[in-house]
Amino acid sequence: QLLEAKASLSLAETQHALQLQQAKAQINNMVPKKQFEQLQSTLREEQCKTQQLQESLQQQAEQTCRQLVRTQEEHEHLLQAAVEQAEGLEHSLRNAEAVLAERAAQLRDAQAQLSRNKLLIEELRGENRRFTMALQAAELKQKSMEEKNQLLEEQASALKQLIGKITPASLS
Repeated sequence: QLLEAKASLSLAETQHALQLQQAKAQINNMVPKKQFEQLQSTLREEQCKTQQLQESLQQQAEQTCRQLVRTQEEHEHLLQAAVEQAEGLEHSLRNAEAVLAERAAQLRDAQAQLSRNKLLIEELRGENRRFTMALQAAELKQKSMEEKNQLLEEQASALKQLIGKITPASLS
């Protein structure tokens, strides 16, 4: 609109200058009074139109400037908000990376502990197998001892019976 207004203004000025030259030429050629008055009236109308176009152009330029300032301010606010949001996201990312690194360290520690626990479990299983074998050997030995004990008890009982039979016969 600003360019169109400038073009209209330029065209009007050109027409005005042309009409002014024509008027001067006609005056120099002794233009009749009625035609001179008509030209003066046309000149005044063109000057009025030119003034109106200049004022309109000025108003449009001011309005465009105000709109540009508002748009620039809005863009600056949007840019500031975007920068703040990016900083917030960057801060969140750094926090998340720190938490992730801490969790990774905890997982490595847990994995190392798990490996140590597996070794300990294997050692305990081996020890358990040795204890089981020792227990089985002790149970076999106990069973053998019980059998020997049973045999000795039977022998002791047989001896008691024999002594019981021998003692009355030797007393008589």
